[in-house]
Amino acid sequence: MSANTEIQPAHQGKTMGHNEWETFYKADISTKLHTFSRDGRIYDCLFSQQFDRNLLDRLIRLANHMRAITKVREGDDFLQSLLAHRRAMLYFSQPSTRTFLSFMSACHILGIKVLEIRDLKTSSQIKGESFEDTMLTFASYVDLIIMRHHVAGLAEKAAWTLNRAHRPVPVVNAGSGADQHPTQALLDIYTLQRYLPGGIDGKHIVMVGDLKRGRTVRSLSYLMKNFSDVRLTFAAPEAFRMEPDILEFLDRHMIHYRQTEEFHSILPDADAVYMTRIQDEHDTSGESKKVDYSPFYLKGEHLKTMKPHALIMHPLPRREEIATEIDGDPRAVYWRQERNGMWMRTALLAFVFGLEKTVLDHPAPAGERG
Repeated sequence: MSANTEIQPAHQGKTMGHNEWETFYKADISTKLHTFSRDGRIYDCLFSQQFDRNLLDRLIRLANHMRAITKVREGDDFLQSLLAHRRAMLYFSQPSTRTFLSFMSACHILGIKVLEIRDLKTSSQIKGESFEDTMLTFASYVDLIIMRHHVAGLAEKAAWTLNRAHRPVPVVNAGSGADQHPTQALLDIYTLQRYLPGGIDGKHIVMVGDLKRGRTVRSLSYLMKNFSDVRLTFAAPEAFRMEPDILEFLDRHMIHYRQTEEFHSILPDADAVYMTRIQDEHDTSGESKKVDYSPFYLKGEHLKTMKPHALIMHPLPRREEIATEIDGDPRAVYWRQERNGMWMRTALLAFVFGLEKTVLDHPAPAGERG
């Protein structure tokens, strides 16, 4: 991909670079979104705030069209030819099953060759190499970096570093600490729009569990600004309530929400119930063990209180918060939600590489729907 002529050369001197980064990182997201765009489209996918309703609708349309195309061999071969000259690095410092496999599958669908690092012990960072130098090294070999890191903000730092380098490549945030997981939010929106009658507008969405440290619910909450008359309920133990920064965002965009510890009493009014597990990997002193999470479990006995069309979602992996007996209920869409992730991430990568029109111009098989 061509470099932006406005990009400055890589910084000189670690102290100056560090100070510049800290200033940039602390700036309001709204003031720096343009930094991560090129040619009128997203270049680095880092935040949910980068997506407006028009772009969400376009990505959904693209994902649906790709699903339809690949139902025949000729269409599958067409998509695999589009980026066969590109390489991607999957850089995952955190354990992952679904996000890793769906991104790898998305790359395969588009013909992208994949390199991977899934343990920092196999990286030269173990020898003391700086994070910035690691990113610059990756950019020497690949055309795209998809990264999941346990430290919040590092995906943004990677993009910031590469945008100032001699060979910038796009960075996609596949999960950043307890901060954001924008591509999970994209697939959640896709799932809600695909299966809720009439889509998300006017619906009541209940988010349940460890909302304080759950980056999936944080990212999904940001995207609610793109829909009309949405009501949100945050059901969580007091210790794990939604953070004030999200509530302030919702207030600013006049999105109705409430917080409660009475989970089961609100089920009859929910159009979608988004369950999450306890995020004890973020514990600092075993604080999760002090919280009784059982009042926020969804069990088979609760299904009879829910609307016939209500969706039950989960970013997975789950523990005890959704009983396995619920899996067979048609309202339980978390396995379909998982597959939706592969298609939404495929659509995002195609969009980043400027292939939206090329894909949509390719006819789908007669009578097929994505």
